[in-house]
Amino acid sequence: MNAHVKNRPSSRLSEADHSRVIEMAWEDRTPFEAIEHLYGLPEGDVIQLMRRSLKPKAFKNWRQRVSGRGTKHGALRDPSVLRGYCTTQYKQRSK
Repeated sequence: MNAHVKNRPSSRLSEADHSRVIEMAWEDRTPFEAIEHLYGLPEGDVIQLMRRSLKPKAFKNWRQRVSGRGTKHGALRDPSVLRGYCTTQYKQRSK
């Protein structure tokens, strides 16, 4: 591995963290700022990680999906939304 790749924050992620970043990037309500806060990956690094991790068609679909989406970008997000997930996303299940 060359030095340039070793210095990327995404190359230091564990396999589990790598998977979680991909999952968060796909989630509509998780802003890039949350990924940066948790994993130290700014939006550009997340895009590069997704480009390397997804098949070309999946990456293209993802980019179309997140480009300009208000919930993925803090500056475009409605200020009243203070969470990164839908309130019904994690419902308590009765036993």
